[in-house]
Amino acid sequence: MRTRTRVIGGVLAAALFTQLSACGTLLYPDRRGQIEGRIDPAVAVLDAIGLLFYVIPGLIAFGIDFATGAIYLPEGEYSVAPERLQEAVGEDGQIDTARLKAIIEADTGRRLPLDDPRLIRHQGSLEQLAAYGLRPAA
Repeated sequence: MRTRTRVIGGVLAAALFTQLSACGTLLYPDRRGQIEGRIDPAVAVLDAIGLLFYVIPGLIAFGIDFATGAIYLPEGEYSVAPERLQEAVGEDGQIDTARLKAIIEADTGRRLPLDDPRLIRHQGSLEQLAAYGLRPAA
């Protein structure tokens, strides 16, 4: 009886481990939000392995990866120089969202919905920066 419980527990642990490691949403959280693109073969193979061994969790892994967009390869890496972003910070330390949106669009070619009312803004403080060992440099 004890051996049977251990075998069942081992199989369950292996099943959960393969499903957690096979999900592109967990492996590539920066890819979430993509709508289309080329499918990443590595993520597709990992999801397919889950599909071979455990049909329902494999389908769920595929569904989550397609729904979040994590299964798609990124189109390219986009970045904006921090010095360029300083242009969007006003003298009072407030960020001009229209100027920030224009800078990002000019440098990356992407339009971001910075004026969307669902956008979550985080406010920081000097104490939070000090906790991470950072100095304000705006």
